[in-house]
Amino acid sequence: MNAPEAPQHFEDTPVVGRPSLVADRIRDLLQANEDLREANQRLSEAQAKLVQSEKLASIGQLAAGVAHEINNPIGYIFSNFGSLERYLGQLFQMLALYESAETSIADAGVAVQIRNLREEIELDFLKTDIPSLMAESKEGIERVRKIVQDLKDFSRVDTKLEWEWTNIHKGIESTLNIVNNEIKYKADVIKEFGNLPEIECLPSEINQVVMNLLVNAAHAIDKERGTIAIRTGVAAEEVWISVEDDGAGISAENLPRIFDPFFTTKPVGKGTGLGLSLSYGIIKKHNGRLEVESTRGRGTRFTVSLPIRRPVAAAQ
Repeated sequence: MNAPEAPQHFEDTPVVGRPSLVADRIRDLLQANEDLREANQRLSEAQAKLVQSEKLASIGQLAAGVAHEINNPIGYIFSNFGSLERYLGQLFQMLALYESAETSIADAGVAVQIRNLREEIELDFLKTDIPSLMAESKEGIERVRKIVQDLKDFSRVDTKLEWEWTNIHKGIESTLNIVNNEIKYKADVIKEFGNLPEIECLPSEINQVVMNLLVNAAHAIDKERGTIAIRTGVAAEEVWISVEDDGAGISAENLPRIFDPFFTTKPVGKGTGLGLSLSYGIIKKHNGRLEVESTRGRGTRFTVSLPIRRPVAAAQ
């Protein structure tokens, strides 16, 4: 009789590499979670900025509506000033005739009364000051009318977003008037305009680009008073617009990123990082180019190049 075999003991054989796989999987999940968290944060920031942009667009429409309403009373005030100037001229003519007749007045008492009243109301001063006041008031009303018209031209909310032939210089002048408050305390504006033809474009969008470049130029000036130069010209079948400032400039490491959405070098609350990105998209839509040259401490120049005629392929 054979003796029973001794029981065999089996030890669990470890799976080679399993701990490493688990660690890699955990690391991948953690990285994916971190990427998702960052993406969610960026999405939240983008949503907030788009909401802010929408609010600004609504304010722009409201401002254009207010400008339209202001235009009506400005119109009849301007008309009334013209009539008032004419009436005053006629009254002054009559007054001059009365003055020439003063020496012929026989009644000494009446003559004394007229002389005393002339001195009391300072008639000679009034005759020079009233026209001066009228001229200043008329100039003020003309300025208000120009601002209102420029605001309407800039926003163009009363027109459809359609391609049309437009005068680039007129758009630049309107935009300058709109952003004057951003610039006048910080920089002198130099305009060197070439002889440009009209171009086929979306005028309100080109105005938006020019506004963004002008406001950025004003914000870049970090000294007591700087200079912003706006130049235009023609090259072959394109027109170009350059906006150059003598401000702080853009560092070399930031220069490649300035057209990225939400990238900004401005302090928190001073910029959304959307202006240059939107401008870049607008110029691309026009089959043009938006280029930048900058030297830290010496300033920045942005150049917009636009085709004179909208390309057939783009129109289709």
